[in-house]
Amino acid sequence: RSRRAMPCRGCTSCRLVGWRRVNPFATYHPAVAFAFFAGVIALSMAALHPVYVALSCAGALACLAAVRGVRVALRSLAWAALLVAVVAMANCLFVASGSTELLRIGVRAVYAEALAYGLVAGGMLAGVLLWFSSYAACMGSESSLALFGRALPVTTLMVSQVMRLVPQFVRRGRTVAAVQDAASAAAPATACERARGRLRVTSVLMGWGMEDGLIRSDAMRARGYDCGARRTTYRRYRFGAADAALTAAVVALALANAALAFVACGQFRFYPALSALVPWWGYGVYALLLAVPIILWARERWLWQK
Repeated sequence: RSRRAMPCRGCTSCRLVGWRRVNPFATYHPAVAFAFFAGVIALSMAALHPVYVALSCAGALACLAAVRGVRVALRSLAWAALLVAVVAMANCLFVASGSTELLRIGVRAVYAEALAYGLVAGGMLAGVLLWFSSYAACMGSESSLALFGRALPVTTLMVSQVMRLVPQFVRRGRTVAAVQDAASAAAPATACERARGRLRVTSVLMGWGMEDGLIRSDAMRARGYDCGARRTTYRRYRFGAADAALTAAVVALALANAALAFVACGQFRFYPALSALVPWWGYGVYALLLAVPIILWARERWLWQK
């Protein structure tokens, strides 16, 4: 198996720390990456606990830095912090529960318990989105088709197309906006004209996307995707002993953490008063699961530097 590592060219922060952007699951069967991300995302959504959420966000940022570069991870950290702040403020304003009053905004009281719950809920949402970003980088359309192409051909094709079309839609939007902004003679003078220009960009993208959708639909129909016959696939990946061992380790860690997270979440309460956080060995098991891609990345880098 060939190892694929790609330097993060043009990223000053990556060059300063000697970081190499690499898919840590590139040398393994796609089932390994899918098992890891499925387990981690499920645990991140289920464990509404401050320590578990903090570990999930830290692991997601580290994994994102490994697979997409430090610059992307820092940008993601910016919008993730904003998302956490928005969710926390919304929870404080709309949920008047708790026993520790911090301040009053008019007749509405802001409680420390509501603020803590909003911070943890926002962190959980941000962590899940960051893990999905890493999943998209590690599980491309080729891996998805190889893993689910025979069992779910239509669903797999749809998911792989969406994973490709969303970034393409964003790039096209930037291109259309740049072309429109380059016409300095017709530059918008008022806020209404600027809003009308952005609506024009949306209209162009919708027409462009619908046209591409018709072309792709005809192309898939020409390839026999609606004939009803069971499709054959080209199997590039082989599930070997290393894949089985790593998958078993990931599944065992995920199951163990499911039980440990159930115990930890059952002992922690936000309302009516915050429970005290105590040191516990179960957090280390969860951190070990989240560190799997970093361990694989470090092993890959060590092998390249030998």
